[in-house]
Amino acid sequence: MNRLLQQIEFIKEIDKLKYILRKTKLINSDRQENDAEHSWHLALMTLILSEHSNVPINIIKTVKMVLIHDLVEIDAGDTFLYDSLKSHDNTEEEAKAAQRIFGILPKDQAIELTTLWLEFEKGDTPEAKFARTMDRLEPLLQNFSNNGGTWAEYDIPYQKVFDKKKVIANGSIGIWKYAEHLLEEAVAQGILRKE
Repeated sequence: MNRLLQQIEFIKEIDKLKYILRKTKLINSDRQENDAEHSWHLALMTLILSEHSNVPINIIKTVKMVLIHDLVEIDAGDTFLYDSLKSHDNTEEEAKAAQRIFGILPKDQAIELTTLWLEFEKGDTPEAKFARTMDRLEPLLQNFSNNGGTWAEYDIPYQKVFDKKKVIANGSIGIWKYAEHLLEEAVAQGILRKE
């Protein structure tokens, strides 16, 4: 198979991301967000908010990360951040999905995307830290706009939300201060319960 055909096959395969539904709902909406919408939103958030990164980042690299980070969910499905039975961290199932999905591409592109995906999962570089900041901020904004959204629906307490969201500070102290304010406001409004 030549390079163009491999790339077209990959493009057709990733269309499946549009069918992977997340637990969170769109801002001020009853409709669940899909993974493609989530990735698109994170890419634009990265472009707009990158100036708030703790350290300078390569914006294009970070945008690539947020656009591809959930492609593994085509095979592995979306794991709810607050799921107490299944870890939200990198799983063997996701690694197999990354190998299959990125493996559709020509070798050089497969290596690049796999490397970016692994970097995002590890979360150690400035770009990965900021990408993860975006990934945790977006559902916080959604849940706040939807009267608690999944926090209320699944009875998630403040401390659990706080513990999952504090990774935001690794990429941006400024955005984390804003997130902390939103969490406190959610408690004050009664849409997030403190134990």
